[in-house]
Amino acid sequence: MRTTTTLFIENTKEFKEQILNWSNQFREVVYLDSNDYPQKYSSYDMVLAVEAFTSIKTDYFDAFQKLSEYYHITKDWLFGYLSYDLKNDTEHLKSDNFDGLEFPDLFFFQPKKLFLLKGNELEIQYLKMVDDEIESDFKEIVESQKSKVENPKYEVQIEQRVPKEKYLEKVSNVLEHIQKGDIYEANFCMEFYSENAEINPLETYKKLNQISEAPFSVYFKNQNNYVLCSSPERYLRNENGKIISQPIKGTSKRFEDSKSDNQSKTELQNNPKERSENIMIVDLVRNDLSRTAEKSSVKVEELCGVYSFKQVHHLVSTITSNKNTEKSVIKVIEKSFPMGSMTGAPKISAMQIIENQEETKRGIYSGSIGYFTPNGNFDFNVVIRSILYNSENKYLSFSVGSAITSKCNPEQEYEECLLKAKAMKEVLSDEL
Repeated sequence: MRTTTTLFIENTKEFKEQILNWSNQFREVVYLDSNDYPQKYSSYDMVLAVEAFTSIKTDYFDAFQKLSEYYHITKDWLFGYLSYDLKNDTEHLKSDNFDGLEFPDLFFFQPKKLFLLKGNELEIQYLKMVDDEIESDFKEIVESQKSKVENPKYEVQIEQRVPKEKYLEKVSNVLEHIQKGDIYEANFCMEFYSENAEINPLETYKKLNQISEAPFSVYFKNQNNYVLCSSPERYLRNENGKIISQPIKGTSKRFEDSKSDNQSKTELQNNPKERSENIMIVDLVRNDLSRTAEKSSVKVEELCGVYSFKQVHHLVSTITSNKNTEKSVIKVIEKSFPMGSMTGAPKISAMQIIENQEETKRGIYSGSIGYFTPNGNFDFNVVIRSILYNSENKYLSFSVGSAITSKCNPEQEYEECLLKAKAMKEVLSDEL
């Protein structure tokens, strides 16, 4: 049973900074920040979960079954992630590529301490609370200040796993599969990495969030494993039985000049190639949701809406369904995972081709971070535009990708990848 307190927060921007600083003392941290991005579907502006009371960590084998058992045992808030390689649990697939990060395939925890901010109202929920713990913690939070000690400058040498010529060759290989009819779209990704990297994860996250201000931003910590995420994309949400998916496909540049910026948006909206990318994935998501939906309840609420973020413009579609009451909330995720925007179509064939062409195990990249509530609601992002870091082996990684279709230009796809990598590179160059 949780003890709950509600407080009024006058300066929410300052409070977010304070509570994030305070949270970093704990072994397990999930900090979710919407950055006040306007959203139709949203429960909170900021959520923080820290300090595991119980947890689950596993590889892909029977992962969804183990998560389901854990969820039904706890009947509580759960926070954590699903790695892309859980595809090996749902389908007859494998992941044999290099893995420098060595994160578990699935990790969730039941937090002792939970903070939910909406507007100026902060709801605090503690599990197994001792006397005056909320009051003493809140005092610590508001007294938490940024370190006055200058952060040391670390050397981060970023390398590109697949050089340009090899990237173009691999895209050509994917296009051959499309021409043969094996697939009609694949999301092909490449990794940037640094070995023997030393960074301050919390400060690096703050920089990334400042220049991106993404609606599905996350600071994740599990002892030595960190995800510094500035994702603009929602994977899946359950809102009292209404399932919402909002895949992103289609990208164009931002410009400081408003005329050029508006022109970029208009060109994106009318670009046949970018729209076809999005529409193909919408069809895939409709099919995925239908597997756990009430009959005839799958709908496309918005098709190819143009949304602007600090780094790029994107085409975003919204697909909804009503959950079949006989299907569990875990089953809804299992039957739609991994998200179509990060695989391609048909999904299984695309994932097989991706595995053969990519050189790095994706792990949590193109997986998902989020939470379950005690009443069965959930909300999960897509882990993109993210820096992944193992502080024990000092391996740092971030990956980017784009949709390969029959109409694509390999050179332009390469440039799109570099555009998506811009924010992460900029943040890490500050470490030099």
